[in-house]
Amino acid sequence: MKTTLLSLALTLTFSLAGANTIDGEKKAVKTESSTVTWKAYKVTGSHTGTVALQSGALMFDDGTLTGGEFTVDMTTIGATDLEGGMKGKLDGHLKSGDFFGVENHPTSTLVFTKVEASGKNSYKVTGDLTIKNITKAVTFDVSIYGSKATATLKVDRAEYDVRYGSGSFFDNLGDKTIYDEFDLVVDLEF
Repeated sequence: MKTTLLSLALTLTFSLAGANTIDGEKKAVKTESSTVTWKAYKVTGSHTGTVALQSGALMFDDGTLTGGEFTVDMTTIGATDLEGGMKGKLDGHLKSGDFFGVENHPTSTLVFTKVEASGKNSYKVTGDLTIKNITKAVTFDVSIYGSKATATLKVDRAEYDVRYGSGSFFDNLGDKTIYDEFDLVVDLEF
């Protein structure tokens, strides 16, 4: 089942590459003007950064959001709150097997599985998020205004076997503990 979902997500993603609007209802996201920002927390503070959207699309029916699918280029993950050697060290660590293992898992995907209107221009969305070939359901809110959409979601990295510094996997980490949940803020243009 997991392989089937991943294959479906990848097939849909690759079929969307380079398209702006397909059938008038599927609107490709402008990756160059869209952003995915992350914030991760640890006992002694936090780090922020970005990761690039490789491709994506939102589906509409008479102006109402009905679906979406996205691929993130994990090889672009990087901190924005550090500079120089400290930035390079953190960026390299995030790309390593301790965290996202981008050599073996260069992309992550999100495919909407359920969309419900929750107010004017807002929706409650459930989707299958795949990180490191592990797929879990996530639920979050999406707001759409004109040709822009925003979403904020919390992701529990422990569910995707991202173990480094996690109190869920290791005891006695003290002030070296990195919390499992991190935030994603997504701003899309389509």
